[in-house]
Amino acid sequence: MPSPDASPAAAPPHVRIAPSILSADFARLGEEVRAIDEAGCDWIHIDVMDGHFVPNLTIGPAVVKALRPHTSLPFDVHLMISPVDGFLDAFAEAGADIITVHPEAGPHIHRSIQHIKSLGKQAGVSLNPATPAKLLDYLIDDIDLVLVMSVNPGFGGQSFIDSQLRKIEAVRKMIDRTGRDIRLEVDGGVDATTARQAIAAGADVLVAGTATFKGGRDCYAANIAALRGL
Repeated sequence: MPSPDASPAAAPPHVRIAPSILSADFARLGEEVRAIDEAGCDWIHIDVMDGHFVPNLTIGPAVVKALRPHTSLPFDVHLMISPVDGFLDAFAEAGADIITVHPEAGPHIHRSIQHIKSLGKQAGVSLNPATPAKLLDYLIDDIDLVLVMSVNPGFGGQSFIDSQLRKIEAVRKMIDRTGRDIRLEVDGGVDATTARQAIAAGADVLVAGTATFKGGRDCYAANIAALRGL
C-alpha cells in the first residue's frame, strides 16, 4: 500500500479521497470501482454493516474479494459489525489493506488491533459521534488510522455533525504529539463545504459517498476534485 504523505500541521498538501461504495450502483459495483479509480480517487472505502451494531445490512468478505481484481487502489474497509474479531481474518484474506474497527464492537479493542497487525494489514480505530477522543490514549501508538464519524454510522446521505470538528482537532493534536504517520479520516456528510472544515480541523483523508457518486459517472472526476478543493 502506498505510504501516505500527510503533513502534521494545517491542511495537508494532498488530501486523500476515499469514496464510499455504499453510494455506488450495486448492480454494477465492479464498474463503479473502476470508474472512481479512473476519476482520481486514492482509496476505496468499503462500509461493512451487520444490521446489529448498526441498523443497516450491507456486504461481506465475498464482495470485497470479488471487487479486488477491479483496482489496485488500497481497500479501506470499515467494519461496523459486532462481535468483530471473528471476521478480521476473512476480510484480510478478501483483500482489505486497512481494517478499521470500533472500540464498542468487541471486548478488547487492543487485542483486535494486534490481530489486524498480525495479519499484515494496517489498523484503524473508528470513533462514533459520542465516543471521546480520549479513548485513543492507550491505542494511538499501535494504530495507523483514526476514523472520526461525523454522522451516526449506519446510513449514507446524513448531515455532518458540527461538534465532530472539535474532535478532529483533538485527534490531530494527539497524532502530532506521537510524531507517527497516522492518517486522520473523516466519514459522514462530507461535501465540498464540510470537506474544507474537516481539512482545516486536521483531517487528511475524506470519505464521501453521496458527494462522489452524485450526477453519474461523467461527474465523478469533478466531484473528487471539488472535495480536494481544486
